[in-house]
Amino acid sequence: MAKAKARQQVCIIKEQLQAPIEKADTSVQLSEHEAYNAGDWITPPNDLRGLRNLVKNSTILPQCIRAYKNNIAGFGIGIRYIEDTDETPEMAEEFSRAQEIIELLNIEQDTKEVFEDIVEARETYGISYLEVIRNLAGEVVQIDFIKDTPSIQKTKPLEPYKTSIYYHHGQQLERKKRYCKYKQTIGGKTVYFREFGDPRIMDSRDGKYLEEGEIIELEYQANEIMEFAIGTEPYGEVRWIGQVLGVDGSRKAESLNNNYFENGRHTPLMIMIKGGTLTDDSFEKLQNYMNEIKGAAGQHAFIILETESTDGRADFEQQDKPEIEVKDLANILQKDELFQDYLDNNRRKVQSSFQLPDLYVGYTTDFNRATAQTAQEVTEKQVFQPERKSLAWAINNRLLNDYQFKYVEAYFLEPDISNPDDLYKLLTVCNNAGGLSPNKAKQIIYEAYGEVAEDYPEEWGDLPLAYSKAQSGGMGLDFGTLTMSLQKQIEKAAGNHNEAVVAVMKEVKRLLLKMDKEVL
Repeated sequence: MAKAKARQQVCIIKEQLQAPIEKADTSVQLSEHEAYNAGDWITPPNDLRGLRNLVKNSTILPQCIRAYKNNIAGFGIGIRYIEDTDETPEMAEEFSRAQEIIELLNIEQDTKEVFEDIVEARETYGISYLEVIRNLAGEVVQIDFIKDTPSIQKTKPLEPYKTSIYYHHGQQLERKKRYCKYKQTIGGKTVYFREFGDPRIMDSRDGKYLEEGEIIELEYQANEIMEFAIGTEPYGEVRWIGQVLGVDGSRKAESLNNNYFENGRHTPLMIMIKGGTLTDDSFEKLQNYMNEIKGAAGQHAFIILETESTDGRADFEQQDKPEIEVKDLANILQKDELFQDYLDNNRRKVQSSFQLPDLYVGYTTDFNRATAQTAQEVTEKQVFQPERKSLAWAINNRLLNDYQFKYVEAYFLEPDISNPDDLYKLLTVCNNAGGLSPNKAKQIIYEAYGEVAEDYPEEWGDLPLAYSKAQSGGMGLDFGTLTMSLQKQIEKAAGNHNEAVVAVMKEVKRLLLKMDKEVL
């Protein structure tokens, strides 16, 4: 009997066509703004005017805020090329245009002073606002600092998502975002603003967006608000929020000390009489004496006190004679202000929240050049430079983005914190190794005096001095002498614990030995 053959079946499965999977072009994360279900407008969690009062009554907050204000934006705003390349006419034209735009952003005060006010308000309230005005082409032409920060209120990000245009390295990009509304209320009057970058037109009188086809007069079109907040809270958060109790406690301690001069104890002595009383004449003399004791007239003066019996008898028995005792009360008087350690500890904690050393708030006199230099370098790198870069980014990538600058950018000027002693050591090492050229030496000395140096046009200006002398036959490169000299300087620098200089010298010595082998 033949075996049955196994049946086989072949099926052809065709791929089903599906729509391509696209990435979401909007942010889908939930934020705390979604918790405001009672309405669109967000109420600040803290009374911003209360923060302002704390600053006004503090003995350290104004100094810290002023240090931020002066060192972040106080040195001015400059324009520079993004890349160090040869200047072209197009680049020069863009440089001049950007410089003019920055200068004319506000004609009532210097533009850098506007950002000084922004920094001051931000450190006082945790947030500050800038009113932005555009021309008909949509370019930012004017900025105004909003002085009354607590009068501004904002909504949560509102639906729907709106598409805005962003320019990046000459390319036009589209981004979708939900925008907020702002309103300012003073004296019963309210004016509305739209968030910076919102492409819609808003009526400044009621905060409503215009529908397609609607027209409104230019004077009633709402301007934009750009906010500068600390942290991620809707209204920001001051960096000294953890020191509020200490700041308020210091104010109360100062108030207590001040109240001592009005209601404190000022009685220096007490006259006690036992078994009698002062006569009316003695009491009057004592009172006049206390009133007139001031000045030179009271020197070497004396007073006589007479007493009388309390029962009116003229004769005194031995055991009933009145006794007069003068008790000194000066030891219970307040000698100096109270809570000195408490006040000083609170001051230090507030400074720590700002990351500011004593040198920046005028609270120290025991410092030298080395400690001052170190404090300045650390504070510049950890505090002021990051803040300057953050504000400069907001100017270049937000405020002036519609101008589509390709070659230039705005930046905040900063102080020169270079140490002349370290520079001298490095230049000495470089010169001894034959690596210092006339143009570089000229540039360094001119920059030290705040001037601009022009290079020598000849070729020798870029050649190291030692190389030029060797080429001219004036002297040869004695690698052995240079190496021995460097070794002595390495040992001297190591003895002074200058690790950075030692590292540079060792690298130069290694290169000299390498050059010596190549010559041989």
